[in-house]
Amino acid sequence: MPVIVVANPKGGVGKTTISTNLAGYLASRGHAVMLGDVDRQQSSRTWLDHRPAGLPRISAWETNGDVVRPPRGTTHVVLDTPAGLHGKRLDEVMKLADKVLIPLQPSIFDINATHDFINQLLDHRRSASVQLAVVGTRTREGTIATDQLRHFLESLRVPLLGFLRDTQNYVHLAAHGLTLWDVSSVRFERDREQWEPIMVWVN
Repeated sequence: MPVIVVANPKGGVGKTTISTNLAGYLASRGHAVMLGDVDRQQSSRTWLDHRPAGLPRISAWETNGDVVRPPRGTTHVVLDTPAGLHGKRLDEVMKLADKVLIPLQPSIFDINATHDFINQLLDHRRSASVQLAVVGTRTREGTIATDQLRHFLESLRVPLLGFLRDTQNYVHLAAHGLTLWDVSSVRFERDREQWEPIMVWVN
């Protein structure tokens, strides 16, 4: 049962967006998915409350803010984490994690904080058994900020899976408890294409 953790110490980088859409993708493939949320804001849990009946099921992993083993019968777990993840809480998450996906948006403040966080993960005693990867979020092609982000990510010791564009599509979907894999409109086709490297990494 793979546990995929979505983590970054910075807030507002897209952790919940990544977590919910990742859970939606896995559910669309017929997996028994649980979405956990150890963030006090419980954004992923709130999103689940808005998810319509009849869609591929995503179960809530009731952690009550604690990092615990998921129940039996689950094939995949996605864990959304809070900003400021460090110390004991980071150790707890790493004990469970099989993979850690690190979203990062094109901001010098986010880049610096994420650089330190990635080094912490690489130095962690469980780093050899946990796969790490980075995905750029809220990017706009042709901008200096995105070019700087690309240059930074290429210098890391972890794989760069790609970039997700800055679009309101994610906002509109989230408001209704939906993911990119719950809708068939061509409006979302480009976004689904950008997720292909992530899906390959997860599988």
